[in-house]
Amino acid sequence: MRELSELIEVEDPAWPVLGAELRDAAVPVDVLDADPRRGAAALVQTQVTVRSFLGAFLLRSGGAFVDDGWLRVYGSPAADNPRRLPSLARVNGYPPVTVPDWLPQTGLVVAHDVLGGTFVVQGGPADEVGLPGQPGEVVYFAPDSLRWEALGAGYGAWLSWMLAGGTEEFYENLRWPGWRDEVRDLDGDRGLSLHPPLWSAEAHQDLGATSRRVVTMAELLELEREMGAQFDEVDPGPLGAP
Repeated sequence: MRELSELIEVEDPAWPVLGAELRDAAVPVDVLDADPRRGAAALVQTQVTVRSFLGAFLLRSGGAFVDDGWLRVYGSPAADNPRRLPSLARVNGYPPVTVPDWLPQTGLVVAHDVLGGTFVVQGGPADEVGLPGQPGEVVYFAPDSLRWEALGAGYGAWLSWMLAGGTEEFYENLRWPGWRDEVRDLDGDRGLSLHPPLWSAEAHQDLGATSRRVVTMAELLELEREMGAQFDEVDPGPLGAP
């Protein structure tokens, strides 16, 4: 297990580039300040260096609300967190103290969207972890299909795309008129449950006509996991624990 010094004392740290992308993002972004001590502990347990976007974001950020909070990207525990955005450690069930060789079961949950969509950095060969894609690739559990999708990019490229306005393309068919007013002030541990549900054909006839209810992300993800298992008769696996 690499010590903190090995993870932060590197050439070409990613934060100058990532920090600029966060400041100059094409969509509204609210970045929370990290608690330095707890951020360092999270970095050691995750075992990534700050040369990577993931390591830099984890050490220097308490997470971020992207595109007015539609997307929540998890960082280290925030120093000040009035909107209750969970940390990467909490969402992935990190042990309370650093444990050598501990890793999440199938991959690292790095973000959720307000609809319960889950972004995971794939953690191993597909036949071992039950997720599509290659190790290190970001995969997405889609709330409208209740299936995993490989996105063909690692964490850094995925985050850069989201900050550059990729949310508009990625969610083109999952947004309704006035969604910003419903999402902007939601806490980081809350999401929207739609009726008819997103995985039904009825919902997509007119998303704006669906009824939407604020629920905890834990409730939303539990329902999606249960329904995904019913539809495919295969448990989609952990979706994180906000």
